[in-house]
Amino acid sequence: MKVRLKYGMEGLDLEFPPTPNFKGVLYPEEAKPLADPAGVIQRALREPLASRPLRELAAGKKDAVIVISDITRPVPNTVILPPLIAELESSGIRSENITILIATGMHRPNEGAELERLVGRDIATRYRVVNHYSRNDEDMELVGQIGDGVPAYVNRNYVDADLKILTGFIEPHMWAGFSGGRKSILPGISSIRTLEFMHSPEMVAHPRTRYGILEGNPFHVAALAIMEKAGADFIVNVTLDTAKRISGVFAGHPVEAHRAGVAFLARHCVRTLDEPLDFVITTNAGSPLDCNLYQTSKGLSGVSGATREGGVRARHYPRGIHRQADEEGILHPRPVVRPGDLPGHDEKRGLDLYPRDRS
Repeated sequence: MKVRLKYGMEGLDLEFPPTPNFKGVLYPEEAKPLADPAGVIQRALREPLASRPLRELAAGKKDAVIVISDITRPVPNTVILPPLIAELESSGIRSENITILIATGMHRPNEGAELERLVGRDIATRYRVVNHYSRNDEDMELVGQIGDGVPAYVNRNYVDADLKILTGFIEPHMWAGFSGGRKSILPGISSIRTLEFMHSPEMVAHPRTRYGILEGNPFHVAALAIMEKAGADFIVNVTLDTAKRISGVFAGHPVEAHRAGVAFLARHCVRTLDEPLDFVITTNAGSPLDCNLYQTSKGLSGVSGATREGGVRARHYPRGIHRQADEEGILHPRPVVRPGDLPGHDEKRGLDLYPRDRS
């Protein structure tokens, strides 16, 4: 049996001999890609969910900030941004007063040719594009507190803007339940001092901090709280199929439009098994989602719920083991440990084997 997995830019072919108790390949029940995604986006801006049209919201505003995801996310910015910017300019906001803020979270900045790939050459040269630096205290503004008195610092370019727009795509997320919406702010454009709380053991180890869960998820609750304090006027979120084509557009109220997108996606990406499995092979959905070791951990987390306690999750890694802190090497990393030196590594098959924690 042959299976092609999403892996890097090219994919990965695996071949299996007949195996007793093999349960098969689990695929999502995908929605059809939109025939005219740009047209659907334009209509969504003019007929949004639980919100006035974007052009009406922008009328009379002196400036606007558009938050976009960074290069580690496959968001189709070159499809989303042109009609979005056109609506802002038609409302009277001048091009020099539109800022595109890249939500890098704790990642490195996106510059040069990479920036052009992210937003398109025309937008990269005509508009003010700013990378978020979570460690630059001077770029942050305190908007309030979350949790047990944790200060919530958010990028000043966003907080000070007259009109605040969030963009992104919705997918299951190992901590936030689902990405998109409020996550553009937290962790996207928040300070490292706030993110240390969001990535703390007590947060990520909470039983409700997991894939597919919003209700009672402390990560989701904290992100909503920061969005309310920092403000958000409008979102444009999309869903994608496994070929990264747009399958849905959800624009409008920052909470309601996101909730609608989550409900749509959950119908296609959540599957139920009769019983947990002993052994699972997975990847992290291919480039750019498997660009470094930290990101590939999400593939393992995604199949955790399908693996019995003591079972094994095997992940094929595209580039070996690399230094997470090497900011120059996030997309072009350098190996610092030989894979064969690691416990649980199968050198012949190129797999890392992770027993599921029994605790």
